[in-house]
Amino acid sequence: MLAALEGMIAELRQIGVPVSLAERIDAMQSLRHLPVGDRPTVKAALRAVLVKTHDHELAFDAVFDLYFTAQPGQAGSAQENSQAAPGQDGQEAQDGQGGLSGQNGHGGGGLGALDAATLTELLLTALRDGNEVMMRALASLFVERHAGIEPGRPVAGTYYVFRTLRAVDPDRLLARLAEGGGQAPGQASGKAPGQAADSMQRRLELEGYEAQLAKFRQMVEAQVRQRLVDDRGAAAVARTLRRPLPEDVDFLTSSRDQIADMRAVLDPLTRKLASRLAAKRRHKRRGALDFRRTVRRSLSTGGVPVRPAFRKPHPAKPELFVLADISGSVSTFAAFTLQLAFALRSQFSRVRSFVFVDGVDEVTDVLQQAPDVVEAARHINAAGSGVWLDGRSDYGHALSAFWDIWGEQVRRRTTVIVLGDARTNYHDPREGALKAVTQRAGHVFWLNPEPTSAWNSGDSVIARYQPFCDAVYECRNIRQLRAFVEDLD
Repeated sequence: MLAALEGMIAELRQIGVPVSLAERIDAMQSLRHLPVGDRPTVKAALRAVLVKTHDHELAFDAVFDLYFTAQPGQAGSAQENSQAAPGQDGQEAQDGQGGLSGQNGHGGGGLGALDAATLTELLLTALRDGNEVMMRALASLFVERHAGIEPGRPVAGTYYVFRTLRAVDPDRLLARLAEGGGQAPGQASGKAPGQAADSMQRRLELEGYEAQLAKFRQMVEAQVRQRLVDDRGAAAVARTLRRPLPEDVDFLTSSRDQIADMRAVLDPLTRKLASRLAAKRRHKRRGALDFRRTVRRSLSTGGVPVRPAFRKPHPAKPELFVLADISGSVSTFAAFTLQLAFALRSQFSRVRSFVFVDGVDEVTDVLQQAPDVVEAARHINAAGSGVWLDGRSDYGHALSAFWDIWGEQVRRRTTVIVLGDARTNYHDPREGALKAVTQRAGHVFWLNPEPTSAWNSGDSVIARYQPFCDAVYECRNIRQLRAFVEDLD
């Protein structure tokens, strides 16, 4: 048990989940007060001790399943229970999950002799009734029949899951479940209110079936992981399954779905960014002289104003100009920058957004009017925004065009954030344009999505722009974006 806990904590640290020495000791101490045969209880207790943010829960669940596996015979009992009548209570399903620190028994038991059509009908019944014991037994059997796991092969198991689900065909199952739904007794008659209630019931049933199918998929994944652990050991499987945490996903290599999922993280970050920039401006200068308080203070020093009094500055919300590179070389980063600009709108008195490739265009109205960032991106792409000539990056021309058209509108209360890799395709960088912007703006920050080791290599000219920025930050993921915001003191 302690060896499994040590291995799990080491793997959590390896993927970036912070686990302190005190938390490690608390986790070990908690095992002394828990029924170690009750796997759900142990999992809940360790999650409470080791996981501090919601974003780390999925990583914890995956690692826990690798290092704390079901005991032999537990799967067999689940399969025996699955032959009982559908609709067993939640306690029986929970009993099928108990046990720790052993190898999971595989095989279909009494179900193994059934043909594919019969197994599919059993799965439909289990999904319809929410019978998790039956679903777990069928997941084990489908994996055994269709995954084709090759012993000793160092893979993560994604292909094995795919092969199993291809045999199950979840889309076809969902369609059959939907066809059979809505036939419960007591359906409404032809009246409109009854029809609306019936439509709502059918939609709720469909969502319930989708949730059951998602749960079945998780059971298939757990069965595949278990067999891989049986074959190669938890540590070896953990290395093949290792994935970065959401805050460590690289903007340049992340999928669009991952970029979209960052919205929940960006909203609190934008609020903090606005407050930090306001505080920075407030600390930078003092308010106007308070003549009345200064004279009152001077009475104690014979009329000599030894300690002048100043009014506390109350700067308005800062203005923000966001210049985002949307060229092909940073296409996924461009999706993130639009997401960031979309989230920043409510935190500043005015956010003006610009996109550039070899030209520059303002897209403030597009982001304000679009219902979501996906629709805004579609409109920006359709309009060819940011393209002047051939659509190849030219920072020099883009920055010069920005200064010529909008430079006079930059003020001391304006913060300019440039998001891009500073790769100019060997065009003249024209850093004088950025210098002119810096002389008028309150602050200029540059966020570069490339690793620092790649700066100033090839056609990267970030060193030419760096002297005219308050700071240049490597910003490859949410963790580094958070560090940028925290650094604004």
